[in-house]
Amino acid sequence: MRLVRPSIEWQMEHESYVEEWGTDRMTPSSFHLGGYKSYEAYLASLHKRERGEGKWLPSTNYMLVDDQDVVVALVDIRHALNRHLLNVGGHIGYSTRPSKRGKGYATIVLAEALKKCKALQIDRVLVTCNLSNTASARVIEKNGGVEAEHYVESDGNVVRRFWIDNGE
Repeated sequence: MRLVRPSIEWQMEHESYVEEWGTDRMTPSSFHLGGYKSYEAYLASLHKRERGEGKWLPSTNYMLVDDQDVVVALVDIRHALNRHLLNVGGHIGYSTRPSKRGKGYATIVLAEALKKCKALQIDRVLVTCNLSNTASARVIEKNGGVEAEHYVESDGNVVRRFWIDNGE
């Protein structure tokens, strides 16, 4: 298992992951490929997003790849929080490829993301999930998450918020 950065090398695997994901809202949204004329255009847009241009805060995106070079999970690490991320998105957004769920990849990708946060000197990491996503809540708790106050979005969706002490 290893983390890789999105690049042209991973285009086919990324597209396959998105196809398998289906029409549901892509998580993390930074990996959504819709609306781009080419994969190169997506990568250029991602780099702007990662630099914090426009409405974005600086972030880093990775793909978790298995030994057969299959992308099994995705992760977006936000280097800081704004009001929205403090309530809903947190520092880390991740997902597991639908056909690979239940095999421990979410736990691995979150643990690897926490190492990246440590390198970024993010010692207190916020990770969130929807109330209905009990599997994600277990993954967050396995990685040291301590539940804080929930946040209720304007549509009534309840977001569970977990803090992870990522310090020494």
